[in-house]
Amino acid sequence: MKKWEDLPPQFQNESVRPYYDILSHKTAALILKRCFDILISLILTLICLPFMLIIAVWIKCDSKGSVFFLQKRITKYGRPFRIVKFRTMVTDAEKQGTQVTVKNDSRVTGAGKFLRKCRLDELPQLFNVLKGDMTFVGTRPEVPKYVDGYTDEMYATLLMPAGITSLASIKFKDEEKLLSGAKDTDEVYLHTVLPQKMVYNLEYISKFSFFYDIKLMFQTFFAVI
Repeated sequence: MKKWEDLPPQFQNESVRPYYDILSHKTAALILKRCFDILISLILTLICLPFMLIIAVWIKCDSKGSVFFLQKRITKYGRPFRIVKFRTMVTDAEKQGTQVTVKNDSRVTGAGKFLRKCRLDELPQLFNVLKGDMTFVGTRPEVPKYVDGYTDEMYATLLMPAGITSLASIKFKDEEKLLSGAKDTDEVYLHTVLPQKMVYNLEYISKFSFFYDIKLMFQTFFAVI
């Protein structure tokens, strides 16, 4: 953890301070969390590599475009990084609609529907975890556009690296259905869905421990199944 005075200015507010104090007393758990991330991401990458190659071929045969989808997201301390996913939408999908996906989104490819349903599009994020941009359990990384709309308290979620899964991800696994039919998807996400997700994200920081992370990983597995 950085010293309080070394945090970005927007983080140094009274709403973030309680969460900072909680994490600053859990140095051992944070170190263990990072060691776990490195070890498990290495193992899973080796195990999943053949499957990722098969998925890559499927994507190329299914639609025109690159295999991977790269997008600028925000992680620990407000640092931008490039998240890596398997491409599940048509090329230039962001130019054809919002930055969130709704149910029956016409931009999603045939292969993409299956990959998104089984969360297999997330597999390349193992490289993000290995690099240190992400962790297995933590707040899902948002695009800068949405981070710009954060309240003071929401910045507390950026005291830790962005995660592949989280308590909010489990609770909002059907997020696309919630956004379907909205006249302004970005507006609904920013002012309705995101604040609800942040309640769980902030709760996670309050409860953070290495074994709580393991529990959430198992919950994610059963939610996907």
